Amino acid sequence: MYVLIVYDVGEKRVQKVLKFLRKYLNWIQNSVFEGHVTDAQLLKIKNGLKSLTDQEEDSIIFFIARSDKWIKKEIMGVEKNSTDNFI
Repeated sequence: MYVLIVYDVGEKRVQKVLKFLRKYLNWIQNSVFEGHVTDAQLLKIKNGLKSLTDQEEDSIIFFIARSDKWIKKEIMGVEKNSTDNFI
C-alpha cells in the first residue's frame, strides 16, 4: 500500500519522529513522508509513532491508498527531496 504521513509534533520530539520514519518511508518535505509499506510495516509505524509522541499535543495524519497509481502528485516550486531516481 502507499502511505503519505504528515505530522506536527512538539519540538523535542521532531528529530526522534524524523529518524524513526526514515526507516520505513521517503522524506519528501518538512514533516512529510511517503512510500510503499506492507500492512505489518504500517502497524509498526503506527505503534512506533504512538510511543514517540504525545497524544495530547501532537498530530499525525495518515493518507493511505492501495496503490500510488490512484494519486497524482504535482510539485509547485522546489522539490525538497526527489524520489524519482528510486529503482
